[in-house]
Amino acid sequence: MRNLLIAALCLVVAPCARADEQPVMLKDAPGHDIVEGFCGACHSLDYIQMNSPFPPAALWDAEVKKMINAFGAPITPADAKTITEYLVKNYGS
Repeated sequence: MRNLLIAALCLVVAPCARADEQPVMLKDAPGHDIVEGFCGACHSLDYIQMNSPFPPAALWDAEVKKMINAFGAPITPADAKTITEYLVKNYGS
């Protein structure tokens, strides 16, 4: 009975606790779908927009390599190149 009350309370309170945040919309450009698919699978896409001021190409390249080498992101070399090019062109300095 106690578990049922807790579950009911969660159903009532949860919608009230939801933030009115808008989904992150990355720039629509070649590579957009690859970036959303790989990057968004592990973390919020906010990280891309929050890097300020816009990083140079070397930093974006290092970030993509870090995701592959340190965190084990299953990204092929071709997709890594696409991701880096997208980030540099749309969120680089």
